[in-house]
Amino acid sequence: MTAPLPRAVRADELGPPENYALVDHDPGPPSPTQVSISIRAAGISFVDVLTAGGGYQVKPPVPFIPGSECAGVVTAVGAEVSGLAIGDRVVASGWGGMFADATNLPARTVRKMPAALSFAEAAVFPVSYATAWHALVDRGRLAAGETLLVLGAGGATGYAAVQIGRHLGARVIGSASSEEKRALATAGGADAVIDARGDDWRDQVKAANGGKGVDVVFDPVGGDATDPAFRSLAWNGRHLVIGFPGGIAALKTNLPLLKGASLIGVDIRQFGIFEPEKSESNRDTVFALAGDGTLRPAVARTYRLEDFRAAMADAAAGKSAGRVVLVMG
Repeated sequence: MTAPLPRAVRADELGPPENYALVDHDPGPPSPTQVSISIRAAGISFVDVLTAGGGYQVKPPVPFIPGSECAGVVTAVGAEVSGLAIGDRVVASGWGGMFADATNLPARTVRKMPAALSFAEAAVFPVSYATAWHALVDRGRLAAGETLLVLGAGGATGYAAVQIGRHLGARVIGSASSEEKRALATAGGADAVIDARGDDWRDQVKAANGGKGVDVVFDPVGGDATDPAFRSLAWNGRHLVIGFPGGIAALKTNLPLLKGASLIGVDIRQFGIFEPEKSESNRDTVFALAGDGTLRPAVARTYRLEDFRAAMADAAAGKSAGRVVLVMG
């Protein structure tokens, strides 16, 4: 009996999930520097859906297969690849191509999967945790004893930031829009949680930090959340811009001057391009912390590959406490 062909979610024109279809897609053998992966799970983030829709700041070429992170099993290894073998359980991240049963990826983007994680957990680990580590350690220079305010604390990078902030010895305040997300932030190690939609939001932040300003803001939200968060900083505070699904904010430039504060951009994709060795070192660190159980992502729901449109809609809505994952097979 002939094995069925692998499938992929693909569109000839960027746009909403309705533009995409599940089609036969055989990636063929790997090049000398690639590995072939039988994908078992793929994460779906807000950015994945934004990119698929053509709304991200960098537009991919078409035809396009979405997906920037996955976990699976190595099925073939290119002639020049070392350190990976057929049968290895691995995780990978990249620029599209992972809403599929199988893919070929450069070996440099593939790592052995931490044994402590399931395929679904591993699929949503690399990007969020590498982003949060780069933000807090490299860009924000968060120190033990400082206070970290995490916006979107029940979302992908926000939940990662809560766990990493706690690991680094900071006092962590999580801001989230629902009871379920606030409960998740607490489970992840937040010392205090506040209602992101409260009219008294700044008062809640101040009360959660003993009446003082916070040292670092982790902001993957943007929009109306950015201005009051920046105003909540202490002297020499750092506001980390991770993303802006809530819209691009306009910040008055007198605020950094008055607070001696910094607005700092965080772009994990360009970090990997401009500082590849440091990027790989960061990933070594977060993978080791996943291996010993210190860091672990939260999966809210899983969908079959056939149900990719519902999964993309779920991820775009941003209401889930934890991550949305496609599962194959």
